[in-house]
Amino acid sequence: AERQAVSRASDFVGRVEAINRVQVRVRVTGYLEEILFKEGDTIKENAPVYRLEKGQFEAAVKQAEGALERAKAAKVLSAVQLTRAEDLLKRASGTEVARDQALAADQQAADSILEAEAQLQTAQINLGYTDITSPIAGKIGRTSVTKGNVVGPDTGALTTIVSQDPMYVTFPVSQRDFLRAQQTGNRPNLQDLKVRLRYSDGSDYSETGTLNFVDVSVDRSTDTVTVRATVPNPKGGLIDGQLMRVVVEADKPEEKIVIPQSALIADQEGVYVFVVQDGKAAVRRVKPGVGHGTGVVIEEGLKGGELVIVQGLQSVRPGAPV
Repeated sequence: AERQAVSRASDFVGRVEAINRVQVRVRVTGYLEEILFKEGDTIKENAPVYRLEKGQFEAAVKQAEGALERAKAAKVLSAVQLTRAEDLLKRASGTEVARDQALAADQQAADSILEAEAQLQTAQINLGYTDITSPIAGKIGRTSVTKGNVVGPDTGALTTIVSQDPMYVTFPVSQRDFLRAQQTGNRPNLQDLKVRLRYSDGSDYSETGTLNFVDVSVDRSTDTVTVRATVPNPKGGLIDGQLMRVVVEADKPEEKIVIPQSALIADQEGVYVFVVQDGKAAVRRVKPGVGHGTGVVIEEGLKGGELVIVQGLQSVRPGAPV
């Protein structure tokens, strides 16, 4: 039974979450002319994903441009009439009423230009909405509509885009674990804790993450606090919504007794191992802890240095010569 440097670790069950998630929606009503992506592909930011028929929106822009030109022409006429009314009033050939009417008409013409410019800008914005692009870089899901349909703001999400690198992993931590950390009197900095992930089949994820957030309140229904870690995902090994085992390791390792897992035997009373004492097999009740590579940490029952039987256990009996 060897003493080894073992990092303090705690196991949790967490779920992978994309840092950015966007539901792509249509902001104007129109005919879906083209789908510009392959479902499940990785796309770049601002990459085109859908295109609507542009004809009616281009016509609306031209109509707004014509209205703006008419408003500008009306402004020119109203300015000329205002100048003439002021000249006539100075020569005592006109009236103040005529001058005031010309002034009001000129101001209305100026306001009409502002209104026409706003309508033109709105038409141009709506035309721009016919090209739907991705606001983020990530993987794009399947499309909920196909080419040829009329879509609009009430259609709902056309597809979903999730970012890929890095990813969040959130997991609940019980109040018991928080109390245990407080009782040790040494609460480490979140940045000093390492986060390792394991897949559901027990294999390890290659990248190591760091904690970046602890929720400010306790979930009353589960009596847990949500903790979040950021984990690199350069190869796309993590998928949004995936369930993972989360191992949080402390920064400073401790001396622990480690033996091979094959030495452990379980019965109704608990877990024990066979050790060699005075040339004979003897039973030692142990309290196993977390796994450490191919071995397991023994919290209680061994002091270190004992000879532990790891093979041929089926033929070993207490007191049998070894």
